[in-house]
Amino acid sequence: MATTRYWCGTNALCNMGEFVDRVILITGASSGIGAETALHFAAEGAGLALVGRDEGRLEKTAQDCLAKGLAKDKVLTIKADMCVEEGVKRIMESTITHFGRLDVLVNNAGISLFDTLTSEALLENYDHTTKVNVRSIIQLTNLATPHLIESKGSVVNVSSICGKRVVRNYLSYNITKAVIDQFTRCTAVDLASKGVRVNAVNPGTIMTPIFSNHGLSEEELREQLGKEHPLGRVGEPSDVASVIKFLASNAATFVTGETLSIDGGRQCSCAEGYPFTFGE
Repeated sequence: MATTRYWCGTNALCNMGEFVDRVILITGASSGIGAETALHFAAEGAGLALVGRDEGRLEKTAQDCLAKGLAKDKVLTIKADMCVEEGVKRIMESTITHFGRLDVLVNNAGISLFDTLTSEALLENYDHTTKVNVRSIIQLTNLATPHLIESKGSVVNVSSICGKRVVRNYLSYNITKAVIDQFTRCTAVDLASKGVRVNAVNPGTIMTPIFSNHGLSEEELREQLGKEHPLGRVGEPSDVASVIKFLASNAATFVTGETLSIDGGRQCSCAEGYPFTFGE
């Protein structure tokens, strides 16, 4: 599809791509991979429904997207808790009320908690992690499906290397990401005849705010975690966002049911745990 050029709200001539007439719903959009993905789609002129729990950070993402040249009515922010069923319903209702359509669903929201089989809080952790990382994604995708069928759209789930390999000390998280990989394959088969594609990305270690509570400087983090990846560095949110955009694009129209590793080769090497723990 040819690039569309038009005058945007800042009176600057913008180059917008194939997503200019499409609506992208991104959960976990207030920081990290979600926020960076929003920026990638904003640069293409897409309409954005951005979901997050932190209203301040979500608004910053929205402002950063507007700075890419989007008109204000093309960016919708939705503060919602993915653990609350009515909140998930409101996400879809708000998106369709505002935009009237949905073309791409990016299921990015998730949490990671430290636990093992002998952890005292194992079942509590498992229930909470499953509710955020699995149940909410199934619910939101179910609600989105009729609109995606209408638009012949696509879904991109943000899974993890933990869906394919074991990272020690993250039992509940490993399980939930393995479920998301299988959910991706199941729904890809279910929706293929409807013209809807479903894929997932499986990032390795990506430098996001999830690593903010470990007591190490960013430089120390990059040095320690980079050694775990054959390419010798950790990933950046842009490394993942660019692949999410690709999977949602016309360049990937024959790709569905894929779980694509973006991990600097880490899943090819032996599984190791992190040298520290981190939470939500």
